Parts: sequence; C-alpha cells; structure tokens
Amino acid sequence: MIATGNDEYSEKLAQGIGRFILDADANSPRSQQKAIGPSEVGEPCERQLAYKIHDWPESNTARDPIAAIIGTGFHLWIGERFEARNTQLGGGRYKVEDRVTVRDSPVESARLAGSADLYDRLIAANLDWKLVGTSSHDKYRRQGPGEKYRIQAHLYGLGQENAGEHVERVVIVFIARYHELKVHVWSEPYDRTVAETALARLDRIRAQVMTLDPETNPARWADFPIPEKPNCRFCPYLKPGSTDLSQGCPGGGSANAGASLQALIA
Repeated sequence: MIATGNDEYSEKLAQGIGRFILDADANSPRSQQKAIGPSEVGEPCERQLAYKIHDWPESNTARDPIAAIIGTGFHLWIGERFEARNTQLGGGRYKVEDRVTVRDSPVESARLAGSADLYDRLIAANLDWKLVGTSSHDKYRRQGPGEKYRIQAHLYGLGQENAGEHVERVVIVFIARYHELKVHVWSEPYDRTVAETALARLDRIRAQVMTLDPETNPARWADFPIPEKPNCRFCPYLKPGSTDLSQGCPGGGSANAGASLQALIA
C-alpha cells in the first residue's frame, strides 16, 4: 500500500483509508473462500493447487488487492446493466451472475461450483468478464487467454450444461483498465472434454496430496512440480528465498535461484 498526503493530517487520513480498504478486502467473501473454484482449476502450477487443496496457510499475504476490487466493482455494474436489459426485453434471454454446479459429488472436496458472469440464451454462449491492465490486454489479444482462463471458460460451459442450458460457445471478454474503452473478445466452441480433462487433473493432484501427506512429510512438497515459466507474482504461497516448502514456495526463475543460493550458504 502507498498512502500519501499533502500534510500530516492528510497523510494519516490516507493511511487510514488504505488500511480500511485492505481490511475490508481481507474479510470479503471472495478473500475468505477456501474451496477451489472454477477460476483456479486450470492453474498450471501443481504445487500451488496442492497447497490450496490442503488449505495450507498463505505466505504471500502482502498482495495488493486493488485490481481485484476494481474488477469486482465492474462485475457488479455490468451485471446490473444486463439485468436491466433483461427487464426491457421481457426477461429470459440473460442469466446474470448465476450460480452453477460444474460437478456435484458426495465428497465435499470434489464438488465444484461457481458464479457464471453471463449466459446469453439467444447465442447459446457463456461469457466471462476479465478486467485487465493494458499490457495484459495486449498480451491476451496477441497470444490468446492461456490455458487457465480457457479451462475456466469451459468449466462454466459445463456448469451451464448441467443447469439444462444448450451451450455452443464459451467467451472471454477482456476489457482494459484504461482511459478509453478497449475490448477484446476471445471465443471458441464449447468442448466438454476440456472441462473433464481439467477435473481429472485436479483429482490426480488431490489424490497425490492424500498419498504423499506433505503435512507430515514436508519434503514431499517438492514432489509437486511448478511450471518451467511460472507466474509466481500473485501466488498466495510465494515466499522468495524459502528453503522450507512447508513455510512457502520460492517460486521459479530468479526467485528459485535465490532459494538455491540460500541453500548453498546454509
């Protein structure tokens, strides 16, 4: 958090407002969520998923929440606008922020559900909103959404199918946080097997967590691989320089190199 003011009074007020925002976010339902949701299933890092499955204490607790807060505000705003549009049309075309079950199971940890941003019955498509920075917007426009977002899209497609809807396409709408409107749409035909393959991978990792029992055998955290080019910056379990995976993951690339250096010094 960066909080400044033009005098001592203003600076203290800025710090108080900043702390209020951080505390409010930390106690929000989104931040309190423990179970894995559709947005996390496609995470490329198996170690991060293993930590999450085990409900392991987070080590990277200083993450700045402002981008997520702005995204939440946008979701609320556009949801209200589509609800109003539904009323104008006489209702029935749009399902807005509808809770869908991707997979039901008698085993609580195997259940998967989430809130789908928008389903449009006229075009038989599920839409997911992504409010992103301009550099990320350009990256997704050039390179596509990546497997994590792609898998999330098909999981929500499966959720809509389970709810009795006919799903032809899954859509991700990237909107840049910028001073002018920049919208990029990625879509492809809905493919149930993409969702089922991702769920099977999650089940494999869950079974591995149970078998290896890293809580009792901390060295076994190393058996959960991280990608060759991981995106560690926003990982809740990142702990740069860590040599004890039960306390946090050093990450990959330069962060991992730092951990190796620490090991040599020790």
